[in-house]
Amino acid sequence: MLIHPEFDPAVIRIGSFAIHWYGLMYLLAFAQFLLLGRLRIRAPRYQSLGWSYKDLEDLLFAGVLGVVLGGRLGYILFYMPGYYLANPLSILKIWEGGMSFHGGLLGVLFAMWVYGRKHGRTFFEVTDFIAPLVPLGLAAGRMGNFINGELVG
Repeated sequence: MLIHPEFDPAVIRIGSFAIHWYGLMYLLAFAQFLLLGRLRIRAPRYQSLGWSYKDLEDLLFAGVLGVVLGGRLGYILFYMPGYYLANPLSILKIWEGGMSFHGGLLGVLFAMWVYGRKHGRTFFEVTDFIAPLVPLGLAAGRMGNFINGELVG
């Protein structure tokens, strides 16, 4: 039998305030998106298509909104719709947890579609640009899940 180490989900605790590993993993994912995106924009192909650092920052902002809102909404709709229908104010209690990967994915896809419409780019132009920027962020998220004790198997 393989025994997994038990990590404290909080990196640091000061009284009731805590910084959690999972939050740091999101931060790491967003930072690597920017770093890799800057490298990608330098490529002649993407310069010729008019991609800029401002576009990258706008994509990150849209993606953050998409992953957080979509992840929360997905959790509410896919896992506990009855509970949240009976307790709608609990939707706002994000400190109690509750995000879903598939809700986050759908949220990001929707956000990228909205970004493309707003900036005159097709959905596939946008997703082609961001596709190589995503896997390391997903890996960071999975590490956060593992540290939280959610993916031990």
